[in-house]
Amino acid sequence: MPFKSTKPKPPLNEAGLYDYALKALGRSMRTESELRRQMRQRVEPGESGEATVNSVVTRLKEHGYLDDKSFAETFTRLRVENEKLGSRTVRQKLAQKGVPAPIVNETIEARYAGTDEEALARQHIERKRLKKPENEKETARILRRLIAAGFSTRTIYKILRQWDIPEETLSALDSIETDSLEEGLPHE
Repeated sequence: MPFKSTKPKPPLNEAGLYDYALKALGRSMRTESELRRQMRQRVEPGESGEATVNSVVTRLKEHGYLDDKSFAETFTRLRVENEKLGSRTVRQKLAQKGVPAPIVNETIEARYAGTDEEALARQHIERKRLKKPENEKETARILRRLIAAGFSTRTIYKILRQWDIPEETLSALDSIETDSLEEGLPHE
């Protein structure tokens, strides 16, 4: 088994950092914020290192390799088409990746404008192979899963009512929903 040296790597100059950034972008799409964080680990600390990072970011943008707007559009499209996620979760994930709020808002509005949230939630349920709940515990589990997937409570309750879940069970879920929100799950 080869052993990895713990010796720190020497700081990169601008040309080396540019190559490093291109390879990082070649492995996966990144936001400017993510790439800056990654590059800061490979330059000298302080103003000279930050100037090198800024210079490389400028070059990457000029060549079209780094664009938060196209990242947000692609990221959102893939989350809707492949994972069937609601807008709230996608908005939260983009913010975590460091996409500026105006770009996030514009992208979410554009992607979800013509989307039927109920149909998307049903596709999510089908994709996750969730079955009609048989009891209150299963109903609560489905509620939490759909909240975590970013769907509005209005849509979730509409789906549960169409499954003929008793109103007493839905009333009991209000406390579960409140608990989930306190744990940091997204909510409308």
